[in-house]
Amino acid sequence: MEKVIAVVDIGKTNKKIFLFDKTFSIVYQKSIKFDEITDDDGYCCDDLDAIETWVQNGIKNIQDEGKYQIKAMNFSTHGASLVYLNKDGKRITPLYNYLKPLDLNDYSDFYKSQGGTEEFSRKTASPAYGMLNTGIQMLSLKRNKPETWEQVQAILHYPQYLSYIFTGKITADFTSVGAHTATWDFDTMEYHSWLKDENITLPEPCKGNEAVITKINGETIAVGTGLHDSSSSIIPILENEKGNDFVLLSTGTWIITMNPFSKETLTQHQLQNNCLCFMTPEKQQVKSSMQFLGRIHEVYIKTLSDFYKVDVDCHLDLVLNPTLCNELMDQNTRVFLSEGIDADFEAHPEYLQKFLSYETAYYQLIYEISKKVISAIELISDEKAELKDVYISGGFNKNKIFIAFLERLKPSITIKISDCKNESALGAALLMKDYLK
Repeated sequence: MEKVIAVVDIGKTNKKIFLFDKTFSIVYQKSIKFDEITDDDGYCCDDLDAIETWVQNGIKNIQDEGKYQIKAMNFSTHGASLVYLNKDGKRITPLYNYLKPLDLNDYSDFYKSQGGTEEFSRKTASPAYGMLNTGIQMLSLKRNKPETWEQVQAILHYPQYLSYIFTGKITADFTSVGAHTATWDFDTMEYHSWLKDENITLPEPCKGNEAVITKINGETIAVGTGLHDSSSSIIPILENEKGNDFVLLSTGTWIITMNPFSKETLTQHQLQNNCLCFMTPEKQQVKSSMQFLGRIHEVYIKTLSDFYKVDVDCHLDLVLNPTLCNELMDQNTRVFLSEGIDADFEAHPEYLQKFLSYETAYYQLIYEISKKVISAIELISDEKAELKDVYISGGFNKNKIFIAFLERLKPSITIKISDCKNESALGAALLMKDYLK
């Protein structure tokens, strides 16, 4: 049997299982989408029961087929998602959706007690994002559902919960606790003191290459603690580009701009402009910008399809039009996106009346998205840094119009398309390489 590393890669839309061989080529993959369910407040959320069952059955089926021997396993999931366990180790809440509305005015007393929103956000490298801050999610559960909170014995981020269902071990990792959780103090590089004040105990994070050796369906497997997907996606490029500085654009529902080489601390100006910090599996700061631009792209390609009576994937067939790129840059108008931080993620069909064609409307949308991305790159670059290489991973790395605008807006950079695919899963697999022997 061929020895492999299994990676469970859970995105908001697609849930996947990969097998990587000793050369870190994908030799097997399976993908599925699940319908959302509703939580105890009637808001949409992932069906964690179904996902958990699918993951466990998927691993067992691979073992039963006998073609591959799983030597190690790891996990990569989207962030801002928590699982609460009771004293019996059982899950006691739904997997609350990070887009669920939460009124930050209800937490003004908390922010005030921590020196104010600006200073607390700076220390924790976590803009006040509501449910996107898992620390605020914890406070929300404690304050609003005390009968549930009383049952909480352990709190796990999503990747660590998937690891837990195989190992039974309560763990944490640096990439998850460092991803805009408002629980990590980037000044002291340890958990923030407010957790102790609130009598909240979280597991101490371990480095990403640590694993628990356990039996799964009778076979001995090294099981990793899992990773936040955006942080995981930068690992393959760091492995290949040792000694060369770069910025990574991780593109999907979010466009996350990551600079693992920034030496400067996060400033209030950066914080107020959608910047924050992630962490590597080795506890190193990654200066980043997180913008919901992929979501805006998603809603507008549907609206463009309806308005112009074309296929929803019509943008994939557009041929690069350099003349149109230059014309739109000369006009430099703003139609779809706000001037500052975007808070409106719904499409507005009435905006399309300004355009004579699908092509022009789509190019304008991509131009505005590209401008936001260039601003993000400049914001997270250190003052004296000379950035040359920008890698693009995810769906936008195939968008020639997006790349063309980036190159025109910032001619000093070289756009590089990441050679590897499924970077988040590959990053998680690379951390398990020592267990493949």
